[in-house]
Amino acid sequence: MLQRATAVAGHLRDALYPPTCMMCDNRIQDMVGLCPACWSDTPFITGAACNLCGTPLPGTDDEIAKCDDCLTLARPWDEGRAALVYAGGGRRMALALKHSDRTELAKGAAQWMHRRARDILSDDTVFVPVPIHRWRLLKRRYNQAALLAQHLARRSGGTFAPETLARHRETPSQDHRNVTDRFANVSGAFTLKQAVKNKHIALVDDVMTSGATLAACADVLRQGGARRITAVVLARVAKDG
Repeated sequence: MLQRATAVAGHLRDALYPPTCMMCDNRIQDMVGLCPACWSDTPFITGAACNLCGTPLPGTDDEIAKCDDCLTLARPWDEGRAALVYAGGGRRMALALKHSDRTELAKGAAQWMHRRARDILSDDTVFVPVPIHRWRLLKRRYNQAALLAQHLARRSGGTFAPETLARHRETPSQDHRNVTDRFANVSGAFTLKQAVKNKHIALVDDVMTSGATLAACADVLRQGGARRITAVVLARVAKDG
């Protein structure tokens, strides 16, 4: 009887509020998903990818490889995954989540992030979002990385720990800076607030460009004794070609 009542309630909900695409108003079958047009314009990362930053690579999926950037730059984390390339629908989704109050996008985005990273996440993983400064949080009212980390923790059965890191220094935007300036801009900007010794940390952010912000956070986590650090991002800025 309860199962039948639940099914009826679901049908009524769908009739009153039919599911629509996350990025447009087209109707779809799933409650969290994309219509065919938005799906085809969203560059999901599948197959071979860099084991440290998640950027797509040529080759087979079972190879463990690094991209040119990760061969050049030291990455203070152990492995990394990205769900989307920061282009087309991937870029629009990341920007909408970050700047347009589209907080509902975090649930679907985390679903894709989990699908890409589930082989290295578990119920022992502690999900730590890259923090934003308190003044920026006051202005934006939410931290998109924290929303993603919260949904990822629910899917993985792990622990959501949003207070682990703090950004004690407000940093100017990373936009239009070169790689060297990006690393210098966030150096020393983060503080460890909760113990991470001997823990597996999933460091979560929305977009990775140079990796400077993730590196600054990972350095602090490593100094705090984290046993393993996994970087998980929604979108990776990839070089053309």
